[in-house]
Amino acid sequence: MAAWSQAAAAPLLSGTCRLPLLHCAQRMFASQTEGELKVTQILKEKFPQATAIKVTDISGGCGAMYKIQIELEELKEKRTVQQHQMVNQALKEEIKGTHRLQIFTSVPRH
Repeated sequence: MAAWSQAAAAPLLSGTCRLPLLHCAQRMFASQTEGELKVTQILKEKFPQATAIKVTDISGGCGAMYKIQIELEELKEKRTVQQHQMVNQALKEEIKGTHRLQIFTSVPRH
């Protein structure tokens, strides 16, 4: 078995956009990226009744992957796949170059 070395692990320890871990840690404390703001704005326009929308760039800031959380009453009678299709449809143009979306949908509690 080969010994572990920092040089060998370097590709594994970098972000998905090949950004160093330090950048990712700094990103955690920064305000929203331009991409996050744009996706959030589109979702607010498409779903004005949403009670919560949170968009997080999980690719270290390069916009390749987003985590989307949305809370919306009109999702109540829909299956999960239909809920996710609604979000994907709303972001159809914006996500063309996106590598991955994590979508979490929920209905507001009364």
